[in-house]
Amino acid sequence: MTELIYMIDCYAKEFDATITKVDGKFVVLDKTAFYPQGGGQPTDTGKLIKDGEEYTVVFAKKKGPDVSHEVDKEGLQIGDAVHGIIDWDKRYVLMRMHTAAHILSEVFHKETGALITGNQLNIDKSRIDFSLENFDREKINEYVAKANEIINKDLPIKIYTLPREEAMKLPSVTKLANVLPPAVKELRIVEIEGFDVQADGGTHVKSTKEVGEIEVVSAENKGKNNRRVYFKLK
Repeated sequence: MTELIYMIDCYAKEFDATITKVDGKFVVLDKTAFYPQGGGQPTDTGKLIKDGEEYTVVFAKKKGPDVSHEVDKEGLQIGDAVHGIIDWDKRYVLMRMHTAAHILSEVFHKETGALITGNQLNIDKSRIDFSLENFDREKINEYVAKANEIINKDLPIKIYTLPREEAMKLPSVTKLANVLPPAVKELRIVEIEGFDVQADGGTHVKSTKEVGEIEVVSAENKGKNNRRVYFKLK
């Protein structure tokens, strides 16, 4: 099982690890700070270094209890000690985007009761799909303005875990239209102090002020009760 460093420390940029499995260009480490693609958040990229030789990490994904890292060439072996370095510029933008998405989704939820039906983060722009009946661009702009007010309050963000039973007692702990599977016994919680508490497995900044400013790029009607909002950060 791969220890997930990013689950505890989203700001870990480098780490030391040992290779536990190898399949050509795919390697599993005993621990990793690389975020594996999932939950609407893209994979981290970066490099693994062994004895001064660099192997570029082009993709990371969950494989059961492990994280598989795809590198650009073969040569790494089981038992090798490696030094991992993630592409921090990319990761940090995605952390800001992810926290922005939580703030935006909570504002929409409080104002309309809307749940998230889909989302995709990217470094240039991101999108959230909401279960909204009415499509009103003026209202959307109003909700984004409220989200930016929250960002400017510089609220601290905490990450911790709770037993499922305890976590599910929290109001709006999950804003996804599809609820969490019963197999998940412990939930990782991302809390924006005094504003929002959500179950989430992604990476986030430590304070809302780090997000910057949310700007709506476009808003689309994606069918019955489904509204898509694209946003970027300034």
